[in-house]
Amino acid sequence: MSNLLIEIGNTAVKAAWSDGSVLGKTFRYQGERVMDFICSLTEKQTPLVLAVVAVRDITPEEENILTGICQNLLLLDKSHPGALSSYGLPDYLTYDRASSLVAVSYLFKGKACTVFDFGTTLTIDFLGSDGSYLGGNISLGCRTRFKALNRYSRALPLVNMPSDSKFPGNSGISSIESGVISGIKFEIDGYIRSNPQNILIFTGGDANYFAKRMKNSIFVVCNLGLMGLAIITDEYVKKNIQ
Repeated sequence: MSNLLIEIGNTAVKAAWSDGSVLGKTFRYQGERVMDFICSLTEKQTPLVLAVVAVRDITPEEENILTGICQNLLLLDKSHPGALSSYGLPDYLTYDRASSLVAVSYLFKGKACTVFDFGTTLTIDFLGSDGSYLGGNISLGCRTRFKALNRYSRALPLVNMPSDSKFPGNSGISSIESGVISGIKFEIDGYIRSNPQNILIFTGGDANYFAKRMKNSIFVVCNLGLMGLAIITDEYVKKNIQ
């Protein structure tokens, strides 16, 4: 029987069925009716384990709904930290971020890694060759930077992600585009130079966009958080469900 994996992020919900540590079909939802979305995925199939990783706490009401869907419920949020305690990750990490790092340790075992996650925030994490967590940074994501420029200055318009950007900008719009895109590229270059021997992994919604603009060899891994959740869930099944 397959497991159902749910990743509740800052702006969207991603889901996938998994067999063992292998992901199957994935789904994406952006809206307020998260529980309805999860329920819709189980109308034709009941999962062996329903695993949910969230950047926010799952409310008691939501937990009751999820338990009604599947008795084998695995929650990873601040109120349910137990599932990640054996992975040696600090408890200040958001659980979707920690789940991604579990996947990196599994996929790139024995390799030192720098992990860039391009989403609402831009997170940068460092793993040693032994899989140990060495720390990381958090910055504004690309679209968040565009929104911040518009919100916190009276004169600047809201600019969308450009298909390409000029450097330097030669108009008001292109100056914003170039400032944000080039700024992130310069950030990435700086992190790469700080650990030039590391394997580079990009994930998140804007990963492909920036990977195409870098000169370095980069692994783009989509659904890294769901992959980590699949690994965590598979180990949970082996330990707790006969």
